[in-house]
Amino acid sequence: MVDTKIGLLIGTRGIVMSAQKNKTNPSPELMLMLAENAEKAGLDSIWVGDSLVSKPRFEPIATLSYLAARTNRVKLGTSVLLPALRNPVTLAHSLATLNVLSGGRLVIGAGVGGAFNDDQKKDWLSVDVDPAKRTKRFSETIQIMKKLWREDQVSFEGAHFTINEATLYPKPINNAGIPVLLATHNKTGSDAQIVRAATHGDGIIGITDSPEEYHAICSKVDQAVLEQGRTLEGFQHVYYMTVNICDDVKYGEAEARDFLMNYYNVNHWGDSWGPWGKAKDIAARLKEYSDAGAETVVVRFASWDQKLQWDRFEQEILPEFKNEVA
Repeated sequence: MVDTKIGLLIGTRGIVMSAQKNKTNPSPELMLMLAENAEKAGLDSIWVGDSLVSKPRFEPIATLSYLAARTNRVKLGTSVLLPALRNPVTLAHSLATLNVLSGGRLVIGAGVGGAFNDDQKKDWLSVDVDPAKRTKRFSETIQIMKKLWREDQVSFEGAHFTINEATLYPKPINNAGIPVLLATHNKTGSDAQIVRAATHGDGIIGITDSPEEYHAICSKVDQAVLEQGRTLEGFQHVYYMTVNICDDVKYGEAEARDFLMNYYNVNHWGDSWGPWGKAKDIAARLKEYSDAGAETVVVRFASWDQKLQWDRFEQEILPEFKNEVA
């Protein structure tokens, strides 16, 4: 197993869900505690997700700005941001600002986003974006942001956006701009996502694949990167796991299912996620993703008790990876 960096998904969706369930106002205390504990424990990164009205949560850029002010070392990531919901110039400005304020710690996991049921379509329709055009809009947004971060007097003519001689300041601290990792999955069988990641991405982030499938998509993307005449130096491979740590496997499965059904309102994960259960099984699966090519594994807890899950993760799983934490 190569040395794999470990990240923590801070579930702002879960915080909002719990507040709705308990008829209280959502509090930032839990996400602040998790962020600070992750940094103290030596984790590489903390991550937050993105959605609008379909899955209410804290807005990710504002949230990461808050967490940036309370941490010093951990990288700050999105898993995953939905850029096509936003205007590319204002989004580039917000992300560049966060990059500067955080001392260059920002990394963007970005995806096209779903529109496979009426709930998901509401995210797009609420901001007057045609869900059917989100993929092309996504590609144009990534291209525009990267140009604005690296160049002055940027012009762009696309199907969705036109820009004439725009210069953005502040620019990111990193000379190459902010790393953008594109959500890429072997399960979809899509060649277009491979070409998109190889052409416009600084890496990939997987969410739904088994270790074998993840290894396959990493190999396909890496080959496509080389065919583009690019180098693999600095090209990142990240995997995002969803787990529930519990001695009673049946209880863990039931809690994870309840949490995720409340989260998504539909079961679209099948048996792709997990394990739900014993710490040793979760540690073993994390190592499988590392062996499959993940340089960073981000862990999300499918549980209503995020603090308990973190405590068990820190005490029972992190010691297995003592060489991978600072």
